[in-house]
Amino acid sequence: MADKHVESVIAKYRERSKVGIEKYNTTLERDDLSVIDWLKHAQEEAMDFSLYIEKLMSLLNSDK
Repeated sequence: MADKHVESVIAKYRERSKVGIEKYNTTLERDDLSVIDWLKHAQEEAMDFSLYIEKLMSLLNSDK
């Protein structure tokens, strides 16, 4: 038995991987980045995520 929500997320990961490969012509298996480079990328993504949350929270608060 498959969970449709899990399957949906897996499909999104596959699509995101495909887009990344097309855009950067590489995969996460690349070996040209240092550990600190990977950490910087992760930090930048986390910062973007927190900004998206802040935006959405402001939208919800403006509805009150």
